[in-house]
Amino acid sequence: MPHFIIDCSESILSFVDPNELMQSVYTAAESTGLFAKSGVGGIKVRLRSYTHFTNVDAHEHFVHVFANIMEGRTQEQKKALSEKVVRTLKRLLPAVHIISMNIRDFEKATYCNAMMIKSGDASE
Repeated sequence: MPHFIIDCSESILSFVDPNELMQSVYTAAESTGLFAKSGVGGIKVRLRSYTHFTNVDAHEHFVHVFANIMEGRTQEQKKALSEKVVRTLKRLLPAVHIISMNIRDFEKATYCNAMMIKSGDASE
């Protein structure tokens, strides 16, 4: 269920393998105990690298993680998750000064995935 989207400068991929970067976010998120370890509720991580961007003070390297999680976690849990992921990325990428993360909640009332649609209900 939780989706972690890593946005980064393409230059980050010269410091770390893309799979290692994604796995580090996955492992940090999993270690919090906030998410299912498998199945539909399991953690998903994706990576988008950018060639063209502008940053404060002309820094050429950046990483930002967007976390989209189902509502219901406390502010303290979400803060701990953010801090865990950012700490992990700082250790992995010590030369990178712009590392950040934010968390957005999915609303249970409006969330839908393919598993929630009844079989034969694809008439539209």
